[in-house]
Amino acid sequence: MTETTTFDVPPGRPDMTMTRRFAAPPSRVFEAHVDPDQIVRWWGPRRLTTVVHALEARPGGRWHFVQRGADGATHSFFGFFHAVEPGVALVQTFEYEGAPGHVLVSRLEFLAEGAGTLLRTTTVFFSVAERDAMVGAGMEEGVLEGAERLDELLAEA
Repeated sequence: MTETTTFDVPPGRPDMTMTRRFAAPPSRVFEAHVDPDQIVRWWGPRRLTTVVHALEARPGGRWHFVQRGADGATHSFFGFFHAVEPGVALVQTFEYEGAPGHVLVSRLEFLAEGAGTLLRTTTVFFSVAERDAMVGAGMEEGVLEGAERLDELLAEA
């Protein structure tokens, strides 16, 4: 299976959809998204170390990750789970501590595709400007590198 990531960023709308194919079943890809021991191994760019401070994968549960660079700079991200369907879907909020009040909502769908998974993430922002700012800040680069790292983790199992 060729692992590819696509980004659909429709002009004039405050949403975007990312898709990525993984050579692992949906249950395995889902588990990598809700297990703190796995999150620290793939979430975000390689140049940053991720620490999981909270990960309560249940409706109403919270999550909080902090990333640290070699220069000591930290980046804190957090949110809440609104729906958790094991092996099927997650709905969660996402907020960067450095930009308080800019909350987005994502639905991650883990879709069986042969022996693999199509992960479709639909994200809604408060405005087109907020979406465009996140895309412009390098979000795609972080997502792509994280997906590559997740491929590596999934290949170990």
